[in-house]
Order: sequence, then C-alpha cells, then structure tokens
Amino acid sequence: MKLTGFVQDGVRHIGAIEGDGVRDLGSAADFYRDTKAALAGSGGDVCPLAGLELTPAVPETARIFCVGINYRSHADESKDLAGLDEPKVPMIFGRWQQSLTVDGVGVPVPPNEPGLDWEVELAAVIGDEVWQADEQNADDHVLGYAAFNDLSARTKQLETPQFTVGKNADLSGPISPVVTADDVPNPGELEVTTRVNDEVMQKGNTRDLIHSVSRIIAYITDTITLLPGDVIATGTPGGIGAGRKPPVFLHPGDEVTVEVESVGTVSNPIIARG
Repeated sequence: MKLTGFVQDGVRHIGAIEGDGVRDLGSAADFYRDTKAALAGSGGDVCPLAGLELTPAVPETARIFCVGINYRSHADESKDLAGLDEPKVPMIFGRWQQSLTVDGVGVPVPPNEPGLDWEVELAAVIGDEVWQADEQNADDHVLGYAAFNDLSARTKQLETPQFTVGKNADLSGPISPVVTADDVPNPGELEVTTRVNDEVMQKGNTRDLIHSVSRIIAYITDTITLLPGDVIATGTPGGIGAGRKPPVFLHPGDEVTVEVESVGTVSNPIIARG
C-alpha cells in the first residue's frame, strides 16, 4: 500500500493511493494513533489524486532522525571533505517536520549558499511507540519506507560541528509517499539513485549501509522513545556535490530527482529565494 498525506478542511489526513484516487484513512493524528487499525479498516471516501493538496504522509508532530555518514562510499568522501571518520555508532542529527516537502514543490536556495547539495536516502517511518527495541525485531516497528532527499546547505553545515541549521533550510526535505513495509521485503538490498537534470549523480545500494535500519532503531531507543510517524533518514551514498572536484551544487533552474528501488521517487525544481 502507498500512503500520502493531504489537506482536507485545513487538517492533514493520510490516504491510500488507489490508481488515480486517494482513499481517506482519517486525520494524520487519528491514523498514527493506531496505524494497524487504520490500515485494516475500509477507510472513507476516494478523492481524485489530482485535485488534492498533498503533504508528507507523517503527522505534524513527527521527528526526523537523520543518520550522517552511513554508507561506506560516503565515509571516504566525508573524510576528505570534512575530516570525519567512519562512525562506530549511528551519527544522529535532527530535522524538523516543517522542513519536509513533497514532489513537485520548488526548493529555494538560501542567499548565502553557493547552491544546495543532494543526498538520496531511504527513509523509514515508525508505526508504533518503540522503547528499547531489540535489533533482531526492530524492523517490526517500521510502518513503511519512503524516498528522501536530504538537501543540504553545506556552508552552514560545515561552518560548525553542529549540522542543525545546514540541514533545516526551508523546504529542503523532499519526501515521497510511504510504501508500507509489507511491500518492501528487503530494505537492505535497494538501489538508490540521484539524477540532476536527468544526469545520474549518485548510485548506490542499501547493502552498503554501515548501520542497518534495525541497528539505528535499537541505538536510538535505548535513550529516546520513538513515536508513531517519526522518520529515520538512513544516510546517503557517495557522490554528493560537495565531494566533487570542483564542487557541484544545485542552482535555480535545476531539477533534482531521488529514487529508491521498490519505494518511489521524489522530484523537485530548485528555485531562487523570493
């Protein structure tokens, strides 16, 4: 099942995409209060997909846990770019839900950046409350997966050891609809790709992850209780723009698309800040 968010009467809802329509599964707050019941129910009316105001398929209270340097291929370029060693444990930093956006929305370049940088990522969306997950069964708490583009303002990111500002530029977190976990049998064996203006800039596979989704969940939840709708962005492979010689960044007029095999794509134009 593929899930999208949409706005109805000013309230974010979650819907199941069915062909050219979306079946209403209730408000995002109600859906994430009990995802199993919401998915098992018959849902409500079907609305034409084309006429909806789409949103990320997570609640507005979602927290986005991002994992830095989590592909071996990216660890090599990060060492050269920022002097960072391959992490022995998941390197977690945060995004705010307000930075998320959806397919087709223009992403503005902050005025003091040379451009934005791309990062294709597999994102996992949590389906129920999780505390002290066992790594062996942590995947059982994943509602589904999405393609995510962790668009980065590298100047701000690299000016200090803290990533927060550089990773939370306005509308810099494009995320695809969520494909439920039963339709993604092996998240540890998925090809991930970034294209800029139809040119392939990144190509990797989640088998190159340093820390698996289950390991990340277990690591977080011995300190923080994960809640339904929280998102884990699992990191990006090598091939980022800042790691190229010379660096290459996204500018107004560019189109960037990230794709995760069996999960989906999200594509966004880069625009000037108004």
